[in-house]
Amino acid sequence: MARKNFSYSSTLLIVLLTVGSFFATYNLITMAIHNKMLNSGGLSNDPDFTMPDNMERSTGTKALFHVALTAVAHPYSQWQSRIMYYWYKRMKSMAGSEMGSFTRILHSGQPDNLMDEIPTFVVDPLPDDRGYIVLNRPWAFVQWLKRATIEEEYIMMAEPDHIFINPLPNLARGIVPAGFPFNYILPSEYEEIIRKYFPKENGPITNVDSIGNSPVIIRKDLLEKIAPTWMNVSIRMKDDPEADKAFGWVLEMYAYAVASALHGVKHILREDFMLQPPWDTETGKRFIIHYTFGCDYNMKGELTYGTIGEWRFDKRSYWNVSIPRNLSMPPPGVPESVVTLVKMVNEATANIPNWDIE
Repeated sequence: MARKNFSYSSTLLIVLLTVGSFFATYNLITMAIHNKMLNSGGLSNDPDFTMPDNMERSTGTKALFHVALTAVAHPYSQWQSRIMYYWYKRMKSMAGSEMGSFTRILHSGQPDNLMDEIPTFVVDPLPDDRGYIVLNRPWAFVQWLKRATIEEEYIMMAEPDHIFINPLPNLARGIVPAGFPFNYILPSEYEEIIRKYFPKENGPITNVDSIGNSPVIIRKDLLEKIAPTWMNVSIRMKDDPEADKAFGWVLEMYAYAVASALHGVKHILREDFMLQPPWDTETGKRFIIHYTFGCDYNMKGELTYGTIGEWRFDKRSYWNVSIPRNLSMPPPGVPESVVTLVKMVNEATANIPNWDIE
């Protein structure tokens, strides 16, 4: 794919996003990106942003990726992280997997009681997350990328409520990252807001992918460049009442999409990367179950979304306590994806030691 040249104003926008009003608090980030700009002569001169003509990898070669998720020291995040790590270990060694090492990036600022169970790197939370805890996610990645030793060339950004259901290969191709297309991330429908952060001189609004940061598989050096911009765009959007109202809980996802576009990066969009019950009814050959939505059914197996069902699975039901072992299976007629989800949660909780110990 041909490289897009940034205009002077586009480059200036990225610099301002990085070294603007947050310099005093986040000087670690701004100094890092400032040095990158000085060394490279600007983003437009960086050869890493040229997309390869041939995105196919040589047969037989492996490109391992480091699996990284952000989390907090709270029961809701902890039980999901434990289940996620259990299935990571199960799938890592299977044929077809290119999964490398694993890190839980804990942005609570202090170690928790899972340090011996899950490989963990502790980072600091933002001084002020504006009551939006997800705002810590890009800042956590900035710190981890700066301070940690990461052997793999690629990184997969994941979340605690992901379950690996098939061994995952590296879906990225060279410098081109891979992401999942979310049908609720709609840059074109919010163009007027997006243009505050992605001016017209940067290109059409279609340059902003319909993605979030997770799941994404991306080369480490590319993420090091995007992450500070992602963080600062997230903060600017959160402080913008119009953007905050429009994007709500997925604001940080929009910020990642915009930050990637500001760096001239497009993602390979893989529908098979993930499924989201109850809307996706079959697991098929997809790689991840994302159980962000509640699953409510009556005893006839009919979906009652929006109304608490006679049978339900909703992670939010277990906010201050670990999800119990041996959940009841859904009634006949409930889609295979939901049945598989419950079976996999039950298997993990049955096999993880000391599950019921808080």
